[in-house]
Amino acid sequence: MSFFNSIFGSSENSDSPKSKVNWTELTDIHQLMEIEAVSNEKPVIIFKHSTRCSISRMALKQFEREFDLEEAVDAYFLDLITYRDISNEIADRFDVYHESPQLILVKNGKAVYNVSHSDIDAEALKSKV
Repeated sequence: MSFFNSIFGSSENSDSPKSKVNWTELTDIHQLMEIEAVSNEKPVIIFKHSTRCSISRMALKQFEREFDLEEAVDAYFLDLITYRDISNEIADRFDVYHESPQLILVKNGKAVYNVSHSDIDAEALKSKV
């Protein structure tokens, strides 16, 4: 079973719709330099998810159902339980307070929008992109 299937569930065993988000797994701290560089050309979102938290899972599922910016942004997904060091570096590098779940929008190398918990909303994100 793949990493994403273990978090999101397999579409073969579920009636839930497939994610509309083309996530890139954030597994290496050096990817943060890539995010900064890419964000100079195209907005980047980072979704920080706690695999141990039902609220985080609900926020993720809701965001994925509403998401329709696949061409407008690059999307990174962080399992912050497994990669806590990357989560900490995101907080430092982008000057955001660590929360979980958390959605961060990066433009021109800077976090320009970040929300957590029930404030994570794909429709609200559209106006910021």
